[in-house]
Amino acid sequence: MRAQVASTELADRATSDPESNPKIREYLRIALRWRYMILGAVVTCLLLGIIVTLLMTPQYTAIATIEIARESNQVTNFQGVERDTSIADQEFYQTQYGLLQSRSLSERVAVQLRLVDDPNFFEMFGTNVDKPAFERTNGRYSAQGRGERTRVAGEILRDHLRISPTRLSRLVDIRFASPDANFSARVANSWADNFIQTNLERKVQATSYGRNLLQRQLAQAKERLDESQRQLVGYASAQRIINLPAQSNGQGATSERSIVADDLAALNGVLAQATADRIQAEAHYRQRGRSGASSEALRNQAINQMRQRRAELAADYQRLLAQFEPGYPPARALQSQIAQIDQSISREEGRVSESLQAEYQQALQREAELKNRVEKLKSDYLDLRNRSIQYNIYAQEVDTNRALYDSLLQRFKEIGVAGGVGVNNIAVVDLADVPQRPSSPRLALNIALSLIAGLVIGALLALALEQMNESIDDPAEVERRLGLPLLGTVPKVEDIEPRDALLDRKSEVVEAYLAVQTGLAFATEHGVPRSLAITSTRPAEGKSTTALALATMLARAHRKVILIDGDMRSPSVHHLGGVSHDRGLSNFLSGDDNIESLIFAMNDFGFTAMSAGPLPPNAAELLTGNRLSILIERLLEAYDHVVIDSPPVMGLADAPLIASRVEGVIYTVESHGIRSSMVKMALGRLHAANARVFGGVLTKFEAKKSHSGYEYGYGYGHDDTARAKGN
Repeated sequence: MRAQVASTELADRATSDPESNPKIREYLRIALRWRYMILGAVVTCLLLGIIVTLLMTPQYTAIATIEIARESNQVTNFQGVERDTSIADQEFYQTQYGLLQSRSLSERVAVQLRLVDDPNFFEMFGTNVDKPAFERTNGRYSAQGRGERTRVAGEILRDHLRISPTRLSRLVDIRFASPDANFSARVANSWADNFIQTNLERKVQATSYGRNLLQRQLAQAKERLDESQRQLVGYASAQRIINLPAQSNGQGATSERSIVADDLAALNGVLAQATADRIQAEAHYRQRGRSGASSEALRNQAINQMRQRRAELAADYQRLLAQFEPGYPPARALQSQIAQIDQSISREEGRVSESLQAEYQQALQREAELKNRVEKLKSDYLDLRNRSIQYNIYAQEVDTNRALYDSLLQRFKEIGVAGGVGVNNIAVVDLADVPQRPSSPRLALNIALSLIAGLVIGALLALALEQMNESIDDPAEVERRLGLPLLGTVPKVEDIEPRDALLDRKSEVVEAYLAVQTGLAFATEHGVPRSLAITSTRPAEGKSTTALALATMLARAHRKVILIDGDMRSPSVHHLGGVSHDRGLSNFLSGDDNIESLIFAMNDFGFTAMSAGPLPPNAAELLTGNRLSILIERLLEAYDHVVIDSPPVMGLADAPLIASRVEGVIYTVESHGIRSSMVKMALGRLHAANARVFGGVLTKFEAKKSHSGYEYGYGYGHDDTARAKGN
């Protein structure tokens, strides 16, 4: 028995420890407590889902697929006009999705399909036709309300349209749902076609705008070019600057060359050649000193022939000298011829030398003249450069204006060609087919959603009710909510009086109060408190039964116990003893010191009791003095324990007065009934009276309402089947 009680206490303390009570277990406890409400919410949502599904009009969804290619339109071919494609991709496609759901496109589709004047269309979607725009004459709508009907038709189409881009691709699904399958396919296909048409129209408008803009810019560029050319020509005429046109330099600008520069370059080349010729002539002239030494003399044909003839004559002369004397007539004749030839050679060499000198003088004079001419041209060129500074400024302006004009003209031609071609970046991939079966409602999906919604609603309601519920349904809540140590939990008994349950030593009530007694054994240093009071927040919470039970448990533990009925406003202990309350506590508090005449024996329970006595006019006044303390001191001389059945705390001053006179208080809390806020207020009153509260006892506990796993009994109080199963 002791082991069972100790294990129960350990279980209670473990349950009351917040750290040992995880959130999941807490949520499961809440779900089990409110399971019927959660189940009701689930069943209600399920039935509503089925009913709504069966009552819903079947919807047919047609899907048309289009491809939207990324493009980059530039009005002018200048770098930086359009951002990089990779940066603008997301912005571009989001813009296209917005255009697909635009009001103008929906109204265009409505007009093209002639839905604006179709009564069946508005009836199909349940449109309110009470407005003036929907009034019909001879079965037709009036023309005055066409604009309003167009707006309403566009809204209807947009409400039933859904744009679904395919992830990581350029494909976009156009989905339209309606009760008519053929109508859904018509709208989806018309939506795709009209989107392509509007895209082409925007391109044409953009091209036309760009052409007009470039045309204006071309006219302005032409005026600037003409003005700059007039300035250039006028300045050149005024400054007598004559430049010859040259070939293009490859960068769009035309460079010019002046006549002075050309003359200077040409004359400088001639001067260089003249200087070379003079140097060559001077070299030849310097070599003329020795006869026959010059290269011109050596190359002279006449001199070479005469030298050859002289050599022949000299050879003949030497043959004659070998036989004859120099005076020999033929020898002298040969010698005379040789002398004549030598004179002729000398004359020819003289003429060659004179020609070299003439050539040198001529080259020297030509070089000097060319130098003078070059210096004159240099002066003219430097003067021209000074006068060409402003000319070059005008020329650069002409080149710039001409390049800008040519660029704009080229772009103007390209835009004209592109506008005529009409390339579109949007194409239909798949046309919408007529759906063969409805896309909604889907019974299985709606049932699943109803179940989820029911669970969510039930869980939210359970959490809300749990937050609003202040009743204490779990033993762990005594410590968590009230801050009281849990001494024990007393089950609610059916079909038996508490008095009879206490007399049955095998009952669950006896087991529970034995646990309370065991908990009290650790309340003070000397074990079970010698004087204690049992109170509650309000009447009928089980405080009198708890007082009776504790007195009984202590008496069965061979202790001398006296039970005092301290509730002088609503006494109850005398009923258990079968006596009247003519004499009792109120008599002693009024001055009667004969304690023996105020007590009576409770033979069935084994202890002594004192009734409340006659009902006083004001019980609080009797408890204010020190008579109660004197009574307790005198009773403790003869008894081991004094147990006082105290009145409820709320609304009365009796309980705090009694609590301040005893060693401590045991507080009874009715489970599944009393609000925790009221209990906290009552405990506050006790703490204000400096009363010591040992702990709380949870009474009338029903484990089936708690779902905390808290059970009673190990072998007592159960039938044979339960005992067999437990063993």
